[in-house]
Amino acid sequence: MEKREGSPPTSRRECATFGLISHPAPVSSAPQQVTSCMLWYMAPIHRRPDTLTVGVLLAAVGGFLDAYTFVRHQVFANLQSGNVLLFCVEATARHWHRALLLLAPIAAFSVGVLVVQVLGLPRVQRLVHRPLRLMLTLQIALLSALATLPAGMPEQMTTVTVSFVAALQFSTFTTLRDSPYTTLAESGNLHKAIVAAHQWCMGKEPAAARRAGRYTAVVAAFVAGAVTGALLTRVAGTPAIATAAGLLAAVLVTLIRQTRQLERGTTDTRPPTPPPAATR
Repeated sequence: MEKREGSPPTSRRECATFGLISHPAPVSSAPQQVTSCMLWYMAPIHRRPDTLTVGVLLAAVGGFLDAYTFVRHQVFANLQSGNVLLFCVEATARHWHRALLLLAPIAAFSVGVLVVQVLGLPRVQRLVHRPLRLMLTLQIALLSALATLPAGMPEQMTTVTVSFVAALQFSTFTTLRDSPYTTLAESGNLHKAIVAAHQWCMGKEPAAARRAGRYTAVVAAFVAGAVTGALLTRVAGTPAIATAAGLLAAVLVTLIRQTRQLERGTTDTRPPTPPPAATR
């Protein structure tokens, strides 16, 4: 049975694969929990929670891209809070040219969000069978193209492209195991890690300890990606961004392997076909 990368778990075995349940249950309650309580903040092309491996790789990409754009152009291109703030500052100072330039990455981010939503439409998914693979391949191709450009390229080319790529990632990967997270900004992840650690210290809840560990790992991966991005960008310059493309390629390979694993599991659990009735 063929299974999309973005489809939600539909059996206890699949839920266990993603850490949604840790022991057998008498009824298949975990898939119902996934579809009813988590799908509202999942992307339409990725209805499956991320494993810790995927989350760590994506967080490293987020940290790397932020460090790359800051070292190269002294801007943060992943999320748009800074650009919106700077636009307001420049507009109130009547620096209209600079203010209009700041609208470009905001527009690119908005387009990236819409692309993910459009890829999730049923009529589009009938034409694009693997939208999640397509989205990741597009990210890899755009970052690889940036790596080949000369050092003197305009700042807007980098910031607009990175903002678009960041929007695709931000809109698609939203759930780590059974909890919401983001791979591009660590304030929310750090907050959730501290809350979960406090819950574990006060109530000794094993689930809270696991959540704290996962969020801490994501924050650490973001920091590692940022350190690596800063160092490589200072040494290699523009081609350094190819590292982020390589990390996304690792995410793509991991998701393909997970999908094949789930397909094999679905095949293994399918009841055997009864033999044909004997004819007289």
